[in-house]
Amino acid sequence: MSRHERVEEAIRKEVSLIIHDELKDPRIGFVTITRVELTQDLRNAKIFYSVLGKEEDCKKTKLALDSALGYIRSLVAQRINLRFATELMFHEDHSTEYSVRIEEVINKIKELEQPKDVAKEELKLNTVKEESKSEPKRNLRKHKKV
Repeated sequence: MSRHERVEEAIRKEVSLIIHDELKDPRIGFVTITRVELTQDLRNAKIFYSVLGKEEDCKKTKLALDSALGYIRSLVAQRINLRFATELMFHEDHSTEYSVRIEEVINKIKELEQPKDVAKEELKLNTVKEESKSEPKRNLRKHKKV
């Protein structure tokens, strides 16, 4: 793991701890810090977060995080020893919503295909039953000759 990745992970952990433990803003909902993208010179960091809840909760959380940005930046600078205090920017991460939407679409496709598969299986079973009825039964036992 390179230094760049270690600093990204340290910033992600510290920001997460600060938001959950030290910020007392009631506008902040259930926030998860998903990832951090750090520039090569370690001066700017994009912090991606997701919020569990409705669109209104996301907007309130965005306002609360933007208002607490200076406080969070100063605490991160104190806790992580870097030459410069990293500039932080919060961005909402929509990847979880996107993956949930993809999963819903896949499930709908499966539901639409399932009746066709069931109909095919029933057709196969019916043809097997009809074939077995039409064929005369054979005596498969071999008789001993005396």
